[in-house]
Amino acid sequence: MEMWFSEFHTPDVKHSIRVDRQLYSKQSDYQRIDIFETPEFGRVLTLDGNVMLTERDEFIYDEMITHVPMAVHRNAKDILVIGAGDGGVVRELTRYDRVECIDLVEMDPQVIEACRAYLPGNACRMDDRRVHIYYENALKFIRQCEAEYDLIIVDSSDPFGPSEGLFTREFYGSCFKALKEDGIMVNQQGSPFYTEDANAMQRSHQRIASTFPISKVYQAHIPTFAAGYWLFGFASKKYHPINDMDAAAWQSLNMRTRYYTTRLHVGAFYLPAFLEEMLREVEGH
Repeated sequence: MEMWFSEFHTPDVKHSIRVDRQLYSKQSDYQRIDIFETPEFGRVLTLDGNVMLTERDEFIYDEMITHVPMAVHRNAKDILVIGAGDGGVVRELTRYDRVECIDLVEMDPQVIEACRAYLPGNACRMDDRRVHIYYENALKFIRQCEAEYDLIIVDSSDPFGPSEGLFTREFYGSCFKALKEDGIMVNQQGSPFYTEDANAMQRSHQRIASTFPISKVYQAHIPTFAAGYWLFGFASKKYHPINDMDAAAWQSLNMRTRYYTTRLHVGAFYLPAFLEEMLREVEGH
């Protein structure tokens, strides 16, 4: 008998992946966690029936949410990561010698436990001496912070369910306060293609643009995410994501990447006309 995992991207669209076997399934205090073995995408992590990552394409997401701000803020040493219990963002950050402290705030200890066991390629740097894991609500955690971080990476699930609070104006205001005077916040902004996702993206961008003096959106193509087309928000107190990116300095680190390049970095901020229009609609409101 064939087994398939299907994720609804809209009530009328679903994305299906053939599954060889289910490796892990648990209902935590917060969500249902499943890990599947698949022939096309390797191991797949889902939360409440939504794909969070696959071994085959996670490098795209993790590289783009990490290296874009790190190439702009060349002195980023103190970093807060919210969500990202799989460890992929932490893995990319630990490649930088200059990073001194990575605070990871993950609400659900079961996610980290499952990824340590079944997704070691992602979770491999969770025990790095610079990494400090806090199992708590990110909203509460960040309210206590002031001018502490050079960079905040918000790697949350979508703005429905447990992560809804990470897309509010209050949350973005707390991030602004938690950043040093030249700090950067990067977050995942979802897909602009389907209506519900697009509306959530516009709401989020509007709130960020009204909080930070510099607020841009950039894109990546991730096969297993909705429409294969994903956005990230870049918000900063000081640095412009293109003008302040030092390509030569980043290239001198000799990091091997599979998706990110400094040329792609610039190109990722050049958006299609329909998306530029959607962002303009909510900017300045």
